Amino acid sequence: MNASHQPFAAGRPPAVEVPGASVPIRFDDGAAYERYMGLWSREVGLRFLDWLALPAGGRWLDIGCGNGAFTELLPDRVAPAAIDGIDPSAAQLAHARARPIGARARFVEGDAMALPYADGGFDAAVMPLVIFFVPDPARGVAEMRRVLRPGGTAAAYAWDMAGGGFPYHLAQQGLREAGVDVPRPPSPEASDLPALVGLWQGAGLVDVCTEVITVRRRWPDFEAWWQTLRDAPSMGARIAGLDAERSRQLKERLCARLQPEADGSLWLSARAHAVRGRVPG
Repeated sequence: MNASHQPFAAGRPPAVEVPGASVPIRFDDGAAYERYMGLWSREVGLRFLDWLALPAGGRWLDIGCGNGAFTELLPDRVAPAAIDGIDPSAAQLAHARARPIGARARFVEGDAMALPYADGGFDAAVMPLVIFFVPDPARGVAEMRRVLRPGGTAAAYAWDMAGGGFPYHLAQQGLREAGVDVPRPPSPEASDLPALVGLWQGAGLVDVCTEVITVRRRWPDFEAWWQTLRDAPSMGARIAGLDAERSRQLKERLCARLQPEADGSLWLSARAHAVRGRVPG
């Protein structure tokens, strides 16, 4: 999935040339993803599942399941009869299968825009933090609807990319100000609430509604947060491409903006947009 690149604003230093800068955003390290995004995904995922409030016993499909961080919430939260997860990354799926959920869920490698499932086989299909990575979001939502039975629920949550709700928005902003070209997901506009409603209604789903979910996360100190960035896909490579002086300046700028607590810890917030709809029938 190719990510677009934002040109630097006038007055900023030229973008840093980083090896692999044109490489698509991919999450291939399950453990690094867990530190970077898996913990955030679970925080939002718990609130999301409570909001869905679907009955127990259904068959669930987790689209873009990654390393299984969200999938692992399903047994305790919704008591499904069966769980399937699909993701394009074999490495992420290997991490998911190694989790306890690997004994309960079936994980397969595949594409959100061409789901390898028959029509009408699921009661619930969810996209946790995925819709903005789908090059054609409308096609992805249409596929969700196709694999759901009549009355089934299609739902998703995505970071509020335009509104600064992404957990590492400040880090991305600091990198761009330093002249570092940070790639964006292919469809960031799909995370806007009106866009989500339009996608769900455009797929023929009914009873469409939305929710805004805000969560917080703690780091023991700035260095722990900085190491998370260094291990992150796309951002990590760009930080590694900075020389020592520019890296130091970036750290100082971000530390000043984050304003650690008196004990050195960091509390950061993130905001996600959630949507759900039902297949008629």
